[in-house]
Amino acid sequence: MSDGAVLALSGGIGGAKLALGLSRVLPSGRLTVVANTGDDFEHLGLSISPDLDTLMYTLAGLDNPEAGWGRRNETWTFMAALDSLGGETWFKLGDGDLAVHVERTRRLRVGERLTAITADFCRRLGIGARLLPMSDDRVRTRLRTSEGWLEFQEYFVRRRCAPEVREIEFAGAASAEANPAFLAALAEPRLHAVVICPSNPFISVDPILALPGVKAALAKCRAPVLAISPIIGGRAVKGPTAKMMAELGLTVSAVTVARHYREFLDGFILDVADAPLAPGLDMPFTLAKTLMRTLGDREELARGVLEFADTLREKARG
Repeated sequence: MSDGAVLALSGGIGGAKLALGLSRVLPSGRLTVVANTGDDFEHLGLSISPDLDTLMYTLAGLDNPEAGWGRRNETWTFMAALDSLGGETWFKLGDGDLAVHVERTRRLRVGERLTAITADFCRRLGIGARLLPMSDDRVRTRLRTSEGWLEFQEYFVRRRCAPEVREIEFAGAASAEANPAFLAALAEPRLHAVVICPSNPFISVDPILALPGVKAALAKCRAPVLAISPIIGGRAVKGPTAKMMAELGLTVSAVTVARHYREFLDGFILDVADAPLAPGLDMPFTLAKTLMRTLGDREELARGVLEFADTLREKARG
């Protein structure tokens, strides 16, 4: 691999696994991860950024490997006390996690930008990668469901993805500004690859793509733009991706995911179990073991993604 940088677009749990793998196989300072903030919301008076925090905890080695979200060795004194007072406890905030939300909220209220706050948190936690929110402006994912319009966390956590999804919108995206550091990274001549992590395309990646100028910048990017499917064998690795696709009238397949990104995608990473689907991709592809159960799996997939980027770069020069 060249000495260029790598830019990853990610949601929470699934994307964070690959982001960690990339961070471990790349030299420090070479990886930038752009996080979805469409899931952000205000709860109990606090500004909460679920995907951003999942990435931060994962890259810092503080994540809870059993739950996939929150911090490991968490305690729950605050939630127990809140419950005793009749407060809302449907969205769980551990004591250590709560400190992040309190400090983020305090700093936002005195005028600091989410990008600067995140960078400071990452520095204090010893994270070598650069972690960027997709925007410092407010964007909120909303879903029209069989129960009417729901805010994302109401659907995802409170209702446990039970309502049928009929439409998705990203409120505020059209007037928001993509993070300038994100757009600058896409235009960087030494960029080696753009990696769309195996996150839900419709609620984790699409909010990023909905920001003005992002799709055009991806299409113009000189580095290969690659994506890894969150669908293996017609099933989602985690979360509501497959259910949501079916409800939106889409075929639950890795091929559907590849076509969703077709306008700017240079290559696709398909799980070995889905090798028979390869002829339907109509784009360069490689096969890999994309189910990341162990740290070794994450590093192996990261290396495979970077090797595929090398191959595509060589063919482009060719």
